[in-house]
Amino acid sequence: MDHADFRIGGRIFASLAPDEDDWGMVQLSPSQQEDFINEAPHIFAPVPGAWGRAGATRVVLEMANPEITTRALQAAYQNVVSASEARKRKK
Repeated sequence: MDHADFRIGGRIFASLAPDEDDWGMVQLSPSQQEDFINEAPHIFAPVPGAWGRAGATRVVLEMANPEITTRALQAAYQNVVSASEARKRKK
């Protein structure tokens, strides 16, 4: 795919759409996604399809402000770190 993504331990927690689009994506849990959408429906929406139902959340960059976007990125980052730590404990 032709877009920037942000990873921790090889897992994507956020990405930017190709240049012609003005949105990004953060990988939230479904409950986190619901909370962010309820707080700022003009900024956040589920990605269409199964990924969106699993928490992939579109961020309208033009509407986003630094405070809420930072919180969403931190949540997505922490989700990936926590999942990675859980996988290590299972080994």
